[in-house]
Amino acid sequence: MTKLQSKRLSLMGSAIFSEMAGWKEEVRRSGVDVIDLGIGSPDQPPSERVIRAMEQAVRKPEVYGYPTSEGSPAFREAVSRWYKHRFQVELNPETEIVALMGSQDGLSHLAMAITDPGDIAMVPDPGYPIYGASLVLAGVEPYFLPLKEANDFLPKLDEIPTAIAEKAKFILLNYPSNPLSAVASREFFEELITFAKKHDLLVVHDLAYSEMAFDGFKPMSILEIEGAKEVAVEFHSLSKSFNMAGCRIAFMVGQPDAVKALRILKSNIDYGVFLAVQEAGIAALEEDMEHGESVAGLYERRRDIVIEGLAAAGWQLPKPKATMFIWARIPEGWTSRQISREILYKAGVVVIPGDAFGREGEGYVRIALVQDEDRLREAVRRIADFLHHNA
Repeated sequence: MTKLQSKRLSLMGSAIFSEMAGWKEEVRRSGVDVIDLGIGSPDQPPSERVIRAMEQAVRKPEVYGYPTSEGSPAFREAVSRWYKHRFQVELNPETEIVALMGSQDGLSHLAMAITDPGDIAMVPDPGYPIYGASLVLAGVEPYFLPLKEANDFLPKLDEIPTAIAEKAKFILLNYPSNPLSAVASREFFEELITFAKKHDLLVVHDLAYSEMAFDGFKPMSILEIEGAKEVAVEFHSLSKSFNMAGCRIAFMVGQPDAVKALRILKSNIDYGVFLAVQEAGIAALEEDMEHGESVAGLYERRRDIVIEGLAAAGWQLPKPKATMFIWARIPEGWTSRQISREILYKAGVVVIPGDAFGREGEGYVRIALVQDEDRLREAVRRIADFLHHNA
């Protein structure tokens, strides 16, 4: 039989992730206790209130019908209230909000909803892999925006060729950033909105890590910028903020035409989020509005354990202001893939090579803060031994 695999599959994602999975399994089979700091999946459960809300909801007979693909009115109302509470942004639940089965659902489908094959879209390099993969699915040509440490991992908008800016349908960015743990200022977002209006671009902003910030820093929504809703949409996920990764619930808000387009596409390919999960999502948002207890403190403590432990071993890294990741410039003499492989095989710790996220990621690794404090201390001890023996 002819090989049953489309050409587009070979263009999606990075082969490094598959390679890393193979390495990890080989090391585990050899009997090593592997500490996995690779995938950014929260290791904590949701709050008791969220779990209780889902328990109660699954007993309701009415939740077992097909949900609407755009999200229940109650969930969209809760999102609207939360955005007003958290960002002082007014959202119309009828026209400016769509529920998603995780932000990856929306990110993977948005390009199909708002572009045509042959269009151009601007995406970050390094960037979360679905950003580029979504363009492959839609037949859209990527223009990669190099994000460099010298510019605080922000794109230089004035260096984007005018021909690209005029032809592109959207520009996608992510602050606080995965994998870079970079943040953006209000001034940058104002510049970005001005740029988008000048070139008739949609801004797509991924804000999945807004509730995971440290040292008093509070990430903003791009929709706080005056006039932003005319040209911008924003993704938010309950996965990281509320430890609901397995529930698959998120939302996109903002520019009504883009929201409508994604709603139309989703109405043709799925039936939306299970209503019991939406009930749990409402409980999470309401609990946050009432108590404001963030997961940030947990990850700030973990960040400090890793950063301070590696500094004591001679690996000096800046403290990120947000996210569940450390984007670490590697010691000289290594490539990202080499050092990731050696740390796994010799120390039993999984980190992700930076070039898995794009060409500009070479020279870095991503460390995910997804183990408890004792396991992180053990991981740091092992990495310190590795560095000592390879000095």
